[in-house]
Amino acid sequence: MVDVLGIGVIGCGNISAAYMRLAPLFRGIEMRACADLNAEAAKARAEEFGLRAESIEGLLGADDVDIVVNLTVPNAHFEVSKRVLGAGKHVYSEKPFVLTLEQGEALKTLAESKGLRVGSAPDTFLGGAHQLARHLVDSEAVGRIASGTCFVQSPGMESWHPNPDFFFQPGAGPVLDIGPYYVSNLVQLLGPVVRVVAMSSSASEYRTITSQPRHGEKIRVETPTTIHSILQFESGAQVTFIASWDVWQHGHANMELYGTEGTLHVPDPNFFGGEVRVTEKGAFTNISGEWAHPFGKSNEGVRANYRTAGLADMAQAILEGRAHRCSDAFATHVVDVMTSILRAGEEGRALDIATTCARPEALGPDAARGLLA
Repeated sequence: MVDVLGIGVIGCGNISAAYMRLAPLFRGIEMRACADLNAEAAKARAEEFGLRAESIEGLLGADDVDIVVNLTVPNAHFEVSKRVLGAGKHVYSEKPFVLTLEQGEALKTLAESKGLRVGSAPDTFLGGAHQLARHLVDSEAVGRIASGTCFVQSPGMESWHPNPDFFFQPGAGPVLDIGPYYVSNLVQLLGPVVRVVAMSSSASEYRTITSQPRHGEKIRVETPTTIHSILQFESGAQVTFIASWDVWQHGHANMELYGTEGTLHVPDPNFFGGEVRVTEKGAFTNISGEWAHPFGKSNEGVRANYRTAGLADMAQAILEGRAHRCSDAFATHVVDVMTSILRAGEEGRALDIATTCARPEALGPDAARGLLA
């Protein structure tokens, strides 16, 4: 039996290095080839990580590539994933999965017709901290979760990213760029969202790039950069979610869930690790216990980084014939929630969510260790 699936990457930008660097941590996958519209970018990544540089057509036709990782820009995700499925290969996309509900449903239908799998980042919710939070929610350590708050606020990306234009175009902005981490974690913790309401705005019509090599260049803002929203969950919980790139400094916690018997403090879902804290009513309690999750262990300086965990889980699920956690149904629901937030902000009204999904199966410490090489 096959016990390793070959991985090819389309899109050799900044994020590709993380996938290629971290893939060897996991069993069941092997990076083999990469491609990019810019052939020199593909060649450079291939040489850096000992892979084979291909044209896009060559990679889609390669016999030793079973899953293609789609790391293109967000507005190309749908078309590239569609091409991958059309070539008879499984696809795993970087976030956001797609930019509309209709695109997500179209990929699901195509994949099912061909007997293929579709998956999508983010996979940070599989990290040790967030799986501990999941365990605490499931065990009702703070009672039933009734409400919560999430804040992801910063000055934006133009101070460090060499080409930040796409962050401020339709298909990006803080909800679609950073929101997938937060909404995915909320859905895996609390279940599907049934209704959203929002207000949105932008503080500036133009942003000035202060990174190199385009220092001083101005880019037009074409999507909201501050969004205040409320998410109502099927469980009855309601969570305030505020996402902004118009904030220089703030004192809000990334994520807090308020239960009938206490509060659960959840670290930044943009990362795999971090400190999880719990109160029993108003008093903090020690929860360190025996939770030794491998994806919470620091492996890059002080940070835990296990990107490709979702890809590895999908590969093993294909080999084992089980459901994978970063599924297309889950990712499509997250896209539906995020795009509904943006539409609610534009229209100034509450919107019902058209889709639903099952919570991904929890990834406890033993299951996580089973993904590692």
